[in-house]
Amino acid sequence: MAITADLEAWLRLSLLPGLGSQALRRLLVALGTPEAVLAASQGTLRAIVNEKIAAAIVKGGAEPSSWNSVEPWLDNPVNHVVTLADAEYPKSLLEIPDPPPLLYVKGRLDLLNRRAFAIVGSRNATAQGLANAEAFAAALSNAGLTIISGLALGIDAAAHRGGLAGSGSTIAVVGTGLDVVYPARNRDLAHRIAESGTLVSEFPLGTPGLAANFPRRNRLICGLSGGCLVVEAAISSGSLITARLAADQGREVFAIPGSIHSPLAKGCHALIKQGAKLVESAQDVLEELGLPHASPENSPETASTEDDHPLLKHIGFEPVDMDTLQQRSGLAIGEINTALTALELAGAVEGLPGGRWQRLF
Repeated sequence: MAITADLEAWLRLSLLPGLGSQALRRLLVALGTPEAVLAASQGTLRAIVNEKIAAAIVKGGAEPSSWNSVEPWLDNPVNHVVTLADAEYPKSLLEIPDPPPLLYVKGRLDLLNRRAFAIVGSRNATAQGLANAEAFAAALSNAGLTIISGLALGIDAAAHRGGLAGSGSTIAVVGTGLDVVYPARNRDLAHRIAESGTLVSEFPLGTPGLAANFPRRNRLICGLSGGCLVVEAAISSGSLITARLAADQGREVFAIPGSIHSPLAKGCHALIKQGAKLVESAQDVLEELGLPHASPENSPETASTEDDHPLLKHIGFEPVDMDTLQQRSGLAIGEINTALTALELAGAVEGLPGGRWQRLF
């Protein structure tokens, strides 16, 4: 696909080293279009940006070598570049303080302006946390919300899987160029999203997974969403940054509570203390957003415990070690180990670090 003169002007400016998105927006506000910016005199430009940047713009902006790779990338019909001037640009991003002038998009353009909801959380999630994220995402997706997350391991990946399972699908906002899959373990998931959902990045093609990029990505996750649910998060988790950004942008923040002994619940509990909505079901979220309820078959459910193994009542939902289990149950260690193996295979309990166990339902 040949790059139009209009898009070339956007690329020459957006890929110019040293010209950040805020400065580019100032130029556009003052001069109107990228073509007008590139045609302006150095004196005019110096009133808006510094002399070095003004001189670079007068010379034509970014070198062609920095944007030539975009043309072959656009040969794939699922790949797009969306600018602030395009009708497809997400209207919700215009509400945030620092909307990117240009987005690289892989997949469905129609999802960019659908009603959406973010689900984020720990990369090192528990089995129950992953199940909760996927179930909430599927229920909310089937209620018409597009699920937004960041393609990270753990909760993000589970949220994307749930979103894909429902009618609302999912958007992955990434901190790399769209020709880079990070983390590599999510490659298959990224391909599924490209086929049925959407991947979005403000970073140029070829950008690797740099740590500094992910906080910038987080503001877009919130900006695209009408609310944000934190499923599991340690007190130092980056998910709390995302939640704070969501609150700053006027989005509703939700959190799922957990055990007072679980490090992955402490971040959620801190958010709840700060005013986040405590949720136990997808219906709680939908009610707060003023949307119809999810159908029961698509809502997160608690598994039946009618045929529970007797050991389960001694494990409980808070972590417990083997010595405590033996004291509570009166069973021999061998019997406990056998029961725990069977229960783990059945998905009823989860082994935790330090030889502890936790009930999942």
